[in-house]
Amino acid sequence: MVQTKIYGLRERLNPIKSQLSDIIHSCVMDALQYPSDKRAHRFFPLDASDFFYPAGRTDRYTIIEFSMIEGRSVETKKQLIRLLFERVQVLGISTQDLEMTIFETPKHNWGFRGLPGDEHQLNYKIEV
Repeated sequence: MVQTKIYGLRERLNPIKSQLSDIIHSCVMDALQYPSDKRAHRFFPLDASDFFYPAGRTDRYTIIEFSMIEGRSVETKKQLIRLLFERVQVLGISTQDLEMTIFETPKHNWGFRGLPGDEHQLNYKIEV
């Protein structure tokens, strides 16, 4: 299970939502061996008055947060990060303007399709 939140300035994020979602999902599928039909992305386009970002960044500054069931290796998570830095550049988002965080929780802290996560038989591997 991977849930993704994407934050950025409204005028920069709205025009690229679809392409950015496709890029994020391609990276998740490639790095995490995730199924193609399991996309869960939520966009948070913000007004400039609601989004303060560090010096040295541009108005294309974008934050991506991943919430996922724990179990992926450190190298797998690093691969996800590397792929995103590489692939988002086609959208004009530089490596300086992209930040990511991965939050991991145990399966029993997830609830979906009527059961706690540790009671599900998933159709994909978490331990990659």
